[in-house]
Amino acid sequence: MPEKSKIELIPFCDEHYSQYEKIYNECFFDMRKALDIEPYGFYSDISQLDGKKGNIFLLMDGGTIVGSVGCYGSEIDDLIVNKAYQGKGCGQKLLMWAVNYIREYTSEPITLTVAEWNQRAVKLYTRSGFVIKKRSAIQWQQRAPV
Repeated sequence: MPEKSKIELIPFCDEHYSQYEKIYNECFFDMRKALDIEPYGFYSDISQLDGKKGNIFLLMDGGTIVGSVGCYGSEIDDLIVNKAYQGKGCGQKLLMWAVNYIREYTSEPITLTVAEWNQRAVKLYTRSGFVIKKRSAIQWQQRAPV
């Protein structure tokens, strides 16, 4: 089990949507454009989060979203860090928070998907003990404890 996360996340709420949309689209725009995945700015309406909101958690600094992560069963998805907070360890903290959160209700292998294009994320996940399972849409799985 990873070290217990020392950060607190709050559940997503509608009042944060416009800020979430902006940060999410900024985080994924370059990758989606480089890989020609349209629309490049994915979110444009809160209805796109229907059925997902209850699984999205936000790391806040006052009224500003620092980052966010989705936890869906044993899958981590859409881990994002506001560009103003990148390079400060927030991604690692969000990842460890998500792993600990998922471990509270399942011992299934934790998976996530990342585009190989996103080398910063690939390095974060491999440094954190995830291994490549597939290379088409890179599938990661947490290593079993020794």
